Amino acid sequence: MNRVELHHGAATDVGLVREVNEDAFLADPPVFVVADGMGGHDRGDVASTYAVEELARLAHGDYALEEGAAAVDAALQAAQDRLLAYDEEQRAAGADDTFAAGTTVVLALLVESADGPHWLLANVGDSRIYRYNEGELEQVSVDHSLVQELVDAGRLTPDAAAVHPSRNVVTRALGGAAMPGAVSGAADYYLLPLAAAERLLLCSDGVSGMVDDVTIASILAGYDDPRDAADALVAAAVGAGGHDNATALVVDVVGLANDDPYDSHAQRLSLEQKLGALP
Repeated sequence: MNRVELHHGAATDVGLVREVNEDAFLADPPVFVVADGMGGHDRGDVASTYAVEELARLAHGDYALEEGAAAVDAALQAAQDRLLAYDEEQRAAGADDTFAAGTTVVLALLVESADGPHWLLANVGDSRIYRYNEGELEQVSVDHSLVQELVDAGRLTPDAAAVHPSRNVVTRALGGAAMPGAVSGAADYYLLPLAAAERLLLCSDGVSGMVDDVTIASILAGYDDPRDAADALVAAAVGAGGHDNATALVVDVVGLANDDPYDSHAQRLSLEQKLGALP
């Protein structure tokens, strides 16, 4: 069994416009989460907290791929159920009939597959997962947003999507706050070998919506310590206007060690040695 050594850092800020920070995050190996309570909806802070609380149940475990996927599914469903029940409670207590708490979620869970350790990644909404590898930044997740659907349909360019007036309209979310007619709670999943991601970034759209990918890549390249990188990303988002809550969580894969108790001379292996050539 291989033990993966991870370093991580996270930062969050209310920004310069919002009065309440509705983002929440979790960094508790083997699970990492960023949840963005949906601004403009009811009690986004409650929604993001519920999501993080349910996913926190995955902390400190060892997961095979299938087991990990089932655990993530169960945690997201539990958060969804709690949010819908919360909506009903608030309406029964006199809230408007349209009361709907909601949150986006991105997560990374370390799992063991037949060919070694992988990241199991998932997203609901428009918070993002990036991988940074060999100096290159790539967005792994695909936004569940109205403008992304327009981009996919060829009706909007990515540059136009970045400034479109409906860029904050999500088509999926945990809870009942997604765009009417959209699927609530449904996550997309990705499986990524550790060797393909020496550094992961999970962030709310308060970061990705304020800081372009070129700047994100430059910041990730400029800070070896993931705590410093997360701080710098959030500071850049606030410095660019801070129009939303901003949260960044950076995770570095440092190396692998052999957990075999009979091999007392095992040395840490580089990712190239253990997992093969980087893609």
